[in-house]
Amino acid sequence: MKIGEAAQRLEALGNPTRLKIYRMLVRAGDPGLPVGKLQSRLSIPGSTLSHHLKTLIIVGLVSQERDATTLICRANYPVMRSLVEFLVAECCTEADCNSLRQQTDTAA
Repeated sequence: MKIGEAAQRLEALGNPTRLKIYRMLVRAGDPGLPVGKLQSRLSIPGSTLSHHLKTLIIVGLVSQERDATTLICRANYPVMRSLVEFLVAECCTEADCNSLRQQTDTAA
C-alpha cells in the first residue's frame, strides 16, 4: 500500500461517525448489514449515512451491493488487513523492540 492510500483511508476513519459505521460493519462479518439497519442502529438521517458511506466506499474500506431493494454494506477485509499491515510493517526496525516493550510495561 502506498502512503497516499493509507493516508486517505486513515483520514476517512478519522471521523467519529464513519469509525462507528466501519466498526459495525467489521463486527457484522461477511454478511454485512443493510443500510436501513445501520441507520436505525446509529440513529442518524439517511442523507448523513449516505454521505459517510460514500466516503468509506471511495477509499475502498466498504463495499455496497444491492439485493433486490436492499443495499447491503460490507467491510472490505483485505483492504483493512493491508492498512493494518502497512501501519505495523516497520515496527521497531530502527529500535530494539525489547526496550520499547519494557518502557510500555513500566508506563502502565
